Amino acid sequence: MDTTFLLVILLIFAAVMLMVWGLYVGWSTHRSPEAERVARRLRGVIGGEAKASDVTIVKERRLSANPDIDLLLRRVPGTRTLDRMLLQAGAGYMLARLLGICVGMFMLGLLLGAWVHLPGLMLLLAGAAVGALPLLHLTRAKTARLAKFERQLPEALDMMSRAMRAGHAFPTALKLVGDEMDAPLGEEFKAAFDEVNFGVAMGDALNNLAQRVPSMDLQYFVVAVLIQRETGGNLTELLASISAIVRDRHKLLGQVRVLSAEGRMSAWVLCLLPFGAGGVMYLANPETMGVLFTDPGGRKLLGGAATMMVLGVLAIRKLVRLRV
Repeated sequence: MDTTFLLVILLIFAAVMLMVWGLYVGWSTHRSPEAERVARRLRGVIGGEAKASDVTIVKERRLSANPDIDLLLRRVPGTRTLDRMLLQAGAGYMLARLLGICVGMFMLGLLLGAWVHLPGLMLLLAGAAVGALPLLHLTRAKTARLAKFERQLPEALDMMSRAMRAGHAFPTALKLVGDEMDAPLGEEFKAAFDEVNFGVAMGDALNNLAQRVPSMDLQYFVVAVLIQRETGGNLTELLASISAIVRDRHKLLGQVRVLSAEGRMSAWVLCLLPFGAGGVMYLANPETMGVLFTDPGGRKLLGGAATMMVLGVLAIRKLVRLRV
């Protein structure tokens, strides 16, 4: 019984952390001041969001190999967002497979919860926590791919600047980057060049590029290039200037991460220390720690402690995550 209550507390903590983290990531991606400001600038430059059916040259991406399942998934809200996450993470499978994995993990969580005799609500929380693990892995893969893209961007801008200084046009410079650079940046720039080559307007192609890759540095590049195409100027110098700014920003970001490393380490220690200390005390004297799980007052204390830990983690995360 003591082991069961311990697993219940751990599963509740994991489920709450995953839920709070997912809500925070969704807000920071779509509602942060930086994202809204860049989106307004893009709409102002391009003149509104272009319809995908008007500018795309690529066959519409399928959500499942089965036509019936594909049609069903298209009617479900949120499937487009998940499919875009698959593209941004560089995953080579369809959305139906991802959902199948999530359902399988959810069933595994239910089986594990039933094995330790969890009550109904705890059983659902355990299934949800285990079922969310594929989405967590997908988000981490997306973040890693985006970080690699941003590391490649300054070199790509320098390559485009040198190509244009040698006499090549801007679309040719896009093709050069797509051919010479590794994935993921090379793939995305090559897709933009293919759209331009098959008749899509340059503004629409760059806007599609910015929509496919949610990088703030890339959005600044797109905005700067579109403004230059409207007002004129030396595009070669502009690309070199953007490259230098991006490099300086990454250098400053690295310094900030070094200075905030102590805070992040403190967050990890403060989060893991209660579980480690509680586990050692439980092994040393199970009767003393068992009161926290068997007594109603002990359960309330555990719930309050878990709530305060979540709030503390969010506060420390807010302090150490500095935007540069």
